[in-house]
Amino acid sequence: MDLRTHYEEFRIQAKDLVEKVHSLVREGNIRRIIIKDEKGNTFIEIPLAVGVVTALAVPVLAGLGAIAALVANFTIGVERTEAVPKEETAQPTAQERQ
Repeated sequence: MDLRTHYEEFRIQAKDLVEKVHSLVREGNIRRIIIKDEKGNTFIEIPLAVGVVTALAVPVLAGLGAIAALVANFTIGVERTEAVPKEETAQPTAQERQ
């Protein structure tokens, strides 16, 4: 199986920041979380790796609470991976291209 990467963004208010990041971390298929302010400036970029998530989640979430006090609205960028069966990643044959 190969991995496919998707990027999506969520706009949230500061009061929901910690809760949203916590729920994203628990999903398990997240590779990176990027937190930006209203103007698009990056506050923090959190790379997530399997096995490291639990150890790092508590201090990162505590820091996000402090960041949330500075800005009213945030954008959370999320990079996800999903497994793709080999059939979907194979190159099309000459007959399929026509």
